[in-house]
Amino acid sequence: MRCGDKRMRSEYIFPLLLILLDVGAAIIYALQKDYKKSVYWIAAAILNVTVTF
Repeated sequence: MRCGDKRMRSEYIFPLLLILLDVGAAIIYALQKDYKKSVYWIAAAILNVTVTF
């Protein structure tokens, strides 16, 4: 990928969807006041970000 290239590489589509689902699950559990599961899903999203990027 060149510097300044704005296109998303195709191999990042699935990991980004997975990260968004993790964050979405964390939000839903936080709204239900189940904070342990919310923290779990935030941690899963952070782990996916560190592994992917």
